[in-house]
Amino acid sequence: MRRLLLTLASVIAILLPGLLVASPASAADELLDRLKAIPGLTVVSESAPTGYRFFVLTYRQPVDHRKPGGPTYDQRLTLLHRDQAAPTVLSTSGYNLAANPQPGRTEPTRLLDGNQVSVEHRFFTPSRPAPADWHDLTIWQEASDEHRIVTALKTIYSAKWIQTGGSKGGMTSVYHRRFYPNDVDGVVAYVAPNDSLNDLDGAYDRFFTTVGDAACRAALDTVQIEALKRRDRLVPRLQGPFSRTLGTADRAYEMTVLDTVWAFWQYSSAADCATVPPATATDDELFDWIDGVAGWSFYTDEGLEPYWPYYYQAATQLGWPSLRFPHLKGLLRYPGLYTANSSLPAELRSRHNPLPMIDVDLWVRTLSQRMLFIYGENDPWGAERFAPSRRDSALFVAPGANHGANISRLNAADAASATAMLRRWAGLAPAATLAPARPAADLPFEDMIEPRRPTLK
Repeated sequence: MRRLLLTLASVIAILLPGLLVASPASAADELLDRLKAIPGLTVVSESAPTGYRFFVLTYRQPVDHRKPGGPTYDQRLTLLHRDQAAPTVLSTSGYNLAANPQPGRTEPTRLLDGNQVSVEHRFFTPSRPAPADWHDLTIWQEASDEHRIVTALKTIYSAKWIQTGGSKGGMTSVYHRRFYPNDVDGVVAYVAPNDSLNDLDGAYDRFFTTVGDAACRAALDTVQIEALKRRDRLVPRLQGPFSRTLGTADRAYEMTVLDTVWAFWQYSSAADCATVPPATATDDELFDWIDGVAGWSFYTDEGLEPYWPYYYQAATQLGWPSLRFPHLKGLLRYPGLYTANSSLPAELRSRHNPLPMIDVDLWVRTLSQRMLFIYGENDPWGAERFAPSRRDSALFVAPGANHGANISRLNAADAASATAMLRRWAGLAPAATLAPARPAADLPFEDMIEPRRPTLK
């Protein structure tokens, strides 16, 4: 019987080819053809995780969008395709993609069961012009990169678009919205700092006098004090080089110690206060604990170089936290060290222009719409937040959360409100009215936060 059925199927396939439905492969080829037809877009590689197609792409961009006929560079991006009719999420970490990008989904992509486009920020390698004129690294130039990508891909994905990003990526999503407010239908910005007035950073100092409990704050202060008192014994343990940026091992040591408390609250939780070494800790215990929290190798030349584009942006436009460190009076050797320029080679150090951040802050407060901001209660970057307008926008704080705060970490009522807002922007029904979700591919969760980020951001 089985042999007869196979024979009949073969006859039907020969005699009635018009009755056969197009195979998934032919549909996939149609998508590939449409991608390849976009001018300037190159398909680098493709894979097929269950239920999706995943592409690594490059897109030819003007180095300077004010001169579209001038030099160009190739910007990397990835596409996680589910369905052309589904919403599309535009994601950026504000940094670079992995050297070998793999498929994953951000929280908005999961909540919307959508497609996802992830973009590597200009000037992070390999998405860097050659030669590089660093004056072309501005928030408007990157926003214009993303504008061209969205415009090109909307020829395929015509449903609603949502932009998202974490930390510097959250900032990047806000800037794109500022300059091209009609590109996407809403923004979810996670843990995005807003240094609107770079010289008025009292909010950060106030944060460190209230976060956690008094015992934990005192213990962390003691770690910094003890580390600076023991620097003559501990600095020789550092392995450079340091000459390209900070200059000496002693300067790199002091910078790392200054970062320690910030890094603790950025990545750890109140429960980790029990791990903070006491004043009686040995040199080995103190050195190893700081290494685990802040990382001694980060302020080497090799550790800093991948982040030069960030520090350049912080120095020129984004701003950086200026802390007072009153408990370290008399122990610091390098006044003014805690700045973005300290982590750059001499030729990239620049003067700060406050106008771009003032402009963005005012626009977000007054004219922006459909913007959702998520912060962590114990995240130092949340000390200076964006203030959303009353135009279908909101801000939520995740209790006890650090720099990894997201919608799932909000209290139940806030999470439901944020999810409903996001789904409405994407043109989808409320989650409570949905049928059981279709089986999803077992794709990693992308929180859009670097495993070790520059704490001067």
